[in-house]
Amino acid sequence: MSGAKIFAFANQKGGVGKTTSCVNLAASLSYYQKRVLLLDMDPQGNATMGSGVNKLTLESSMNELLQGQVSIDAAIVANTPAGYDLVGTNSDLTEAEAALLKKTQQQYQLKTVLAAVRHRYDYIFIDCPPSLNMLTLNALVAADSVMIVMQCEYYALEGLTDLVGTVRQIQATCNADLQIGGIIRTMFDPRSRLCCDVSDQLIKHFPDKIFKTTIPRNVRLAEAPSHGLPVCLYDNSSKGAIAYLVLASEFDQRFSSKPATAENKACEEQNETTQQSEAVN
Repeated sequence: MSGAKIFAFANQKGGVGKTTSCVNLAASLSYYQKRVLLLDMDPQGNATMGSGVNKLTLESSMNELLQGQVSIDAAIVANTPAGYDLVGTNSDLTEAEAALLKKTQQQYQLKTVLAAVRHRYDYIFIDCPPSLNMLTLNALVAADSVMIVMQCEYYALEGLTDLVGTVRQIQATCNADLQIGGIIRTMFDPRSRLCCDVSDQLIKHFPDKIFKTTIPRNVRLAEAPSHGLPVCLYDNSSKGAIAYLVLASEFDQRFSSKPATAENKACEEQNETTQQSEAVN
């Protein structure tokens, strides 16, 4: 199908930086003039707030969209402070989840509504809840690829195995074209032996899926959501901002075959120097 490539950001384990990566990668791609739509499918609404949009004052949200009460055009918040378009959400989304269970072909609802706007964007990102429910199922059926965000820790490998199993189930039943698009390593500390060991295991088992760019622990990255901004707009000189800008360049090269610009390459060189310095220290 022509138009945007659709990515579901998923991990059934919470607290791994999934929403942070979804928001900051979307913002970094927008910084590089890519047309991005982000869909917040988590009733917590963290991606909505992190995009600079108040989840409590949304006129139309993912809840109304999935229930067929509004069109996707009515639900989109165009040109958010983060630089991309957004379909936001809040705790009302639990109503849509319950309503979907009563519908036939309920797992295809999101895929159907996205068909009307797919041609407008380069990338569509879906921030999934940290559980396998009807909302996550809709996201995985609508997506071309799953972006797996994970920390390099012991229990993460077990969670990854579960998620890969889920992807295979979706491929066998609802979306034969679904692929694992990539694995993003977050809160990465090259000085940690366990972190490096788990990272080595990931590279061994998923050599063509692991992004070279890692996302470090970073205070500015943690602060940015409280200001309703992605880190590249909150502090674009921070290690977190540079890492996501480099990741965006790597992501775009992988999925659009577009060469990195000089600005992208400068970010890559700065990020590589920082990582080498941390590894030595």
